[in-house]
Amino acid sequence: MNEGLKIAVFASGKGSNLQAIIDAIESGKLLNSEVVCVISNKKDAGALEIAKSNGISAYYIASENYSNRDDFDSAIIDVLNFHSVNLILLAGYLKLLSPIIVQKYRNRILNIHPALLPKFGGKGMYGLNVHRAVIESGEKISGATVHLVDEEYDHGPIIIQESVELDPDETPESLQKKIQKIEHKIYPEAVKLFAEGKIKIQNEIIMK
Repeated sequence: MNEGLKIAVFASGKGSNLQAIIDAIESGKLLNSEVVCVISNKKDAGALEIAKSNGISAYYIASENYSNRDDFDSAIIDVLNFHSVNLILLAGYLKLLSPIIVQKYRNRILNIHPALLPKFGGKGMYGLNVHRAVIESGEKISGATVHLVDEEYDHGPIIIQESVELDPDETPESLQKKIQKIEHKIYPEAVKLFAEGKIKIQNEIIMK
């Protein structure tokens, strides 16, 4: 990839992974990359405040503010086009992207998930719900996954995974803290692979 990455980050929550990406860019760990806009479906999302405090264009775009899905999708696509976005990062975005957006940015959308996919993924598997399910299942290891996004929740070719062991007295909250540290490490690493042109996709299989 010769062109620089113009990144849109979609987030519904605090925005800690957004901050990790910004930090990686500012520290020089992530070159030839810029977060050009942040989009949230939650008006009070911390990610929007992080964007504003870093001089990044911030957009609150929620489906309930539009009369139909087409208008909602168009509003998002207009923002992406305006900023010439060529990579989308989902960072705790609690809404399934429209197939129209997935098709338009095929193989240019990444997601970070707080478990070792394909385990503990799918609708409703986010935040503490994931960590609670992992602990209740008796798993000894969990972790985080960065993957390419397709039309299904938490589905698509895996780019990077990293694992962590669970303690005997692990709680959903303590596990979340452990895994967030992993997320903040591997998400910038995955973006770096894209920025350096080291990710090749052939027949839905990632070739590094």
